[in-house]
Amino acid sequence: MNILSNPASLYRRLARCLAVGLVFGFLFSPAVQAVQIEGLYSHQTQVSGDDESERAQAFATALAAVIVKLTGGEDALLVPGVDRALARARDFVEGVSYSSVGDAASGQTQRMINVDLSQALVDALLSDLGIPIWNINRPSILVWVAIQSPEGSRRLMNLETDQLMVDSLVEFADSRGLPLLFPVLDFEDRRNLTIDNLWDLRSEAINQASARYGADGILAGRIHFTPTGELVGLWQFQFQGEAQIFDGLDSDLKAYLEAPLRKVTDQLADYFALPSVSSFERSITLRVDGIRTLADYAALLAYVRQLGIVPESSLASLDAERVELNLAVLGDAIRLRELIALDRDLLPIDSTRSETELLHYRWTR
Repeated sequence: MNILSNPASLYRRLARCLAVGLVFGFLFSPAVQAVQIEGLYSHQTQVSGDDESERAQAFATALAAVIVKLTGGEDALLVPGVDRALARARDFVEGVSYSSVGDAASGQTQRMINVDLSQALVDALLSDLGIPIWNINRPSILVWVAIQSPEGSRRLMNLETDQLMVDSLVEFADSRGLPLLFPVLDFEDRRNLTIDNLWDLRSEAINQASARYGADGILAGRIHFTPTGELVGLWQFQFQGEAQIFDGLDSDLKAYLEAPLRKVTDQLADYFALPSVSSFERSITLRVDGIRTLADYAALLAYVRQLGIVPESSLASLDAERVELNLAVLGDAIRLRELIALDRDLLPIDSTRSETELLHYRWTR
């Protein structure tokens, strides 16, 4: 049995509604970038009762699902030692609750178990096994999809009329902890990006239409539903000024939609996953202007801690509205810059010093 079970349909609906909410919430917030993912250490799955063996299976399912979300992919489940942890998944459980939800498709009520795992214990497990963890600050990805019917007509994927497609995208992204955004397809969207430009994956037009959403990356694709039942298309992923093109071919819609998200998630997780060992620590000075109050200073320290690659920090100097912190960083200055660039809290300032061990920013929160 695959321990990564499918969530209930209502749960998928809630996830889709969350994605739609993200669109409208971000639409009128300029330069919105990374998203802090909630619930990385929790998982909900369907059960039939309170049988102890079923609970044990639910705990293993939850631990596996959490590991996938924390690492961005299923490869971590194959690391030696993970199987033993799954066998004793109960040891990682911090809390359990039950709920009942209605399944609109079947008209029946489903019993769900929500399992909360201990962050400290799961992090320690992955660290002991040498498995990097992806930070909770994750780049948001805006998704555009053009659809061509077997008869040759083209249209844009719509949140309301293409619920099956949207649900498939959101469900997979949710299982990987990848925040997705979808265009609202209002007059401005349709004016800025024609169906033909999207179908041709014209980067400049897609970028211009996407600017209003402030996403970190853009996934644009086209799907041709062929008369023979095959799905054929092309995908383009834009991130940090680079664009990648890859083919799409499948006979199953869900698998076709998951394939590009798997590529995107694997790439982002490989890049942003944090080292689980401290042997690569180096010292970097973070200079921050605009720290006017004690509350600002406390917020800055909290911000630095949640970056994930800064296990230690100490105050180096304090002068008027400027603070300098000495940071022990897992990685290098480039990695730290790119993690900071995913947020809006620190605005980069050109420093008069050339060394990469000093990063200069202005606090904007």
